[in-house]
Amino acid sequence: MKDAAIKGIIPPILTPMNDDESVNEKELRHQVNRMIEAGVHGIFAFGTNGESYALSPEEKVRVLEVVVDETRHRVPVYAGTGCVTTAETIKMSKKAQEIGADVLSVIVPWFAAASQDELYDHYKAVAEAVDLPIVLYNIPARTGNALAPATVARLAKDVPNIMGAKDSSGNFDNMKQYIELTSGLDKGFSVLSGNDSLILPALVFGGKGGIAGCANVFPHTMVEIYTAFTAGDMERARKVQDSIRIFRNCFKFGNPNTIVKLAAGLLGDPVGPCRRPFCKITDQGMAELKKTLELCKANGLH
Repeated sequence: MKDAAIKGIIPPILTPMNDDESVNEKELRHQVNRMIEAGVHGIFAFGTNGESYALSPEEKVRVLEVVVDETRHRVPVYAGTGCVTTAETIKMSKKAQEIGADVLSVIVPWFAAASQDELYDHYKAVAEAVDLPIVLYNIPARTGNALAPATVARLAKDVPNIMGAKDSSGNFDNMKQYIELTSGLDKGFSVLSGNDSLILPALVFGGKGGIAGCANVFPHTMVEIYTAFTAGDMERARKVQDSIRIFRNCFKFGNPNTIVKLAAGLLGDPVGPCRRPFCKITDQGMAELKKTLELCKANGLH
């Protein structure tokens, strides 16, 4: 799938854990099939919801091997290969290409402050080292570095295999500028929402879909946002988009990754908790999460 279309609903698939915090490969395979059977348009290994920050390089390699093997070319496989340094990112990106990933998602480097010129040079070097489409990943609240719209436009114009950008800033105007500044490129360029509440607005303004953490809990519902929109049923698309708000409101009780993984477990998928220390919510939060999931089920989310 070298020319994989970057569009639709792509879950950053959970990395299931055993009680000893080792990766549960059997359940990972089940989650791959669960997502594909729900109609998702790609599988994204070790994204933020996949606890990329908590996995060793060796574990990332094994997770990707399992995902690629189980997906069997039914949908494109995305791999989150971004690291702090350019050299590490190139190494991980080359390994992902060797394993069989179809698309690379490269998060903005974190911790140390980076200028826009440094970010441009970083992404250009990574893209030139591999022969796969690359999706830029902007999530400044987690990385401390923001990828400016002008830098996204410059990279999209200058680097042939930089084919998309995921915006998780939560700032819709920022994502809208990504769309506006790249919309005229002949090669095509896909802007994806990294905020599940903004998938439909992104689509309306020319975006191509979303990398949707909530799809790990309600894959059919998240896919329906895209399906209804592409079918021209805006009323249905709006209704489905709005339906996930009550679940997202539970993110106030803890790390969103923790909430998503706990919710999947409560609904019957034995994915285990997030790796410590990012694994707990208060008793009140758990009670509210259980109540919310019951309401979601009653409202038809699945």
